[in-house]
Amino acid sequence: MERSLRKTRKIWIGLALLLALVGCDRGQHPRQVEKKAPTFSISNDSGSVDLSKYRGKIVVLNFWATWCPPCIEELPTLMELQSRMPQVAVIAVSTDEDADAYKRFLADHHLNLTTVRDGQQRISSMYGTFRYPETYVIDRNGILRRKFIGPQTWTSPEIVDYLSKL
Repeated sequence: MERSLRKTRKIWIGLALLLALVGCDRGQHPRQVEKKAPTFSISNDSGSVDLSKYRGKIVVLNFWATWCPPCIEELPTLMELQSRMPQVAVIAVSTDEDADAYKRFLADHHLNLTTVRDGQQRISSMYGTFRYPETYVIDRNGILRRKFIGPQTWTSPEIVDYLSKL
């Protein structure tokens, strides 16, 4: 009887450890959150962005690509967010290596937000981004407050409320 009880206890402890390791994992906490956002400056034929010039504004920094269906899925809500909340600067950094594909996409989709192409993925590397879309929220003081992995509905009440309280 006691042997059976010990075996059952070991099973429960093993299950608890397994749940602690994977069951409650919601992803790695980005190391940059609550720290100063990496600054960058980029200029190319599609536009230019100097992140330091956005100090005093909330910035939604989105990394995307034209070949990424989830990225394309969320772009309309990023544009709507920019329209609804002009106090928020939405910056979309394309990681497309193919400049022509990027230019065609811009011509076909008429994006009404600030976008630049970083074909060498220099900026996304600074942020540790490798899955697209990934988006960072930077507060008025240049502090990275939040990271979103995957497509979001940027006009959802939760996100709009969060941004309005920064």
